[in-house]
Amino acid sequence: MSNSSSFNEFLLRAFADSRELQLLHFSLFLGVYLAALLGNGLIITAIASDHHLHTPMYFFLLSLSVLDLGTTSTTVPKSMANSLWDTRAISYLGCAAQVFLVVFLFTVEYILLTVMAYDRFIAICKPLHYRTIMGNRACVQMASAAWGTGFLYALLHTANTFSIPLCQGNTVEQFFCEIPQILKLSCADAYLREAGLIVVSVFLIFGCFVFIVLSYVWIFTAVLRIPSEQGRHKAFSMCLPHLAVVSLFVGTLTFAYLKPPSLSSPSLDLVVTVLYSMVPPTLNPLIYSMRNKELKDALRKMIQLVQCQHQ
Repeated sequence: MSNSSSFNEFLLRAFADSRELQLLHFSLFLGVYLAALLGNGLIITAIASDHHLHTPMYFFLLSLSVLDLGTTSTTVPKSMANSLWDTRAISYLGCAAQVFLVVFLFTVEYILLTVMAYDRFIAICKPLHYRTIMGNRACVQMASAAWGTGFLYALLHTANTFSIPLCQGNTVEQFFCEIPQILKLSCADAYLREAGLIVVSVFLIFGCFVFIVLSYVWIFTAVLRIPSEQGRHKAFSMCLPHLAVVSLFVGTLTFAYLKPPSLSSPSLDLVVTVLYSMVPPTLNPLIYSMRNKELKDALRKMIQLVQCQHQ
């Protein structure tokens, strides 16, 4: 029996054995990573530089883009480096850092998506009280609560995971250090130590999900009462991008962790993990900017300003 503290490193799962496929994996991941960096970077820059976008909705959208940048930067570069240099190793501290950052960033993003549902609910159902309820101080407090909760939650999970003795070697069957895969390396009775945190996780996840669903029930009820078609269209345009992002985020994570055991296989688990860890951060900027005239105008002004400076 070996304890996790005796490991200097973990071995991550490789996408391919042949050199050609490793380089193909590196190229594909590089393309997706650059797309995520570009999309989220443009959103952050546009919102930060345009004072017309200094509103609660765009403040939370900026925070979401920062989280998406962090999510992809935590997992993708290491996987690309391993493929490029034909290695599978990640240091023990590097693995712990990945676990902490992944849990932290995903938790904060989920809570922020819940806060954004509340923001849309106030904007549509209580428009006259919007500025009072969603003032600058309230927005900062809600964002701080999300980041603080995510930090504590990730710290508990990481400390618990890496205090469990490992008896099944140090090979992680995933392209980054993921808690379920590390727990598979633990001794038979180690799962009991995770039970308490699993209960907390269920309450957090289910509580946020119920809040989002109830918010949108009230939102759609209010929207359908709007007499003008133009008013209904404007209200739906405000909500549908957020609803699409929530569906993408929750849907991919739900399938990854709650799919039937009969569907589980190392290859499918790898594909599903790529979907939930890389697809939402890459598509979120596109979803939010697609039907958002204010954001598209800000991006257009920013691009024109850059072009003028280079002429």
